[in-house]
Amino acid sequence: MITAFNAPSSLRSGLLCRCPRCGEGKLYNGFLKLAKRCDRCDLDYGFADPADGPAFFVMTGVGILVITVWAWAVVAHQPPLWVQFATVFPALLAGCLGSLRPVKAWLVAEQYIHKASEGGASSVQK
Repeated sequence: MITAFNAPSSLRSGLLCRCPRCGEGKLYNGFLKLAKRCDRCDLDYGFADPADGPAFFVMTGVGILVITVWAWAVVAHQPPLWVQFATVFPALLAGCLGSLRPVKAWLVAEQYIHKASEGGASSVQK
């Protein structure tokens, strides 16, 4: 039985791409396709809808980091243009693809922990 005291943290579940409730079951069926439910604790992942959030955060963070390092390297070392193309594009691609799964898993875990759901007009006074 999972309780509040032995539940995994959202960051740990995200980094390991595991179920946000038990921390053991797989979260993905493919590279970015969420499974229907946890294969260990049977949690239904129907609540999970991170939409474009992971892609936005990853592209922004990786882009800022890689472009900052690239700009410093160009000013400090003045490498040839072919070296810049050969290093910057693979760094952007590897950084984005490498961090997209854990960031998406972390956002799904945050949705589970905070019981996030689609917004509605139920709180609007008439």
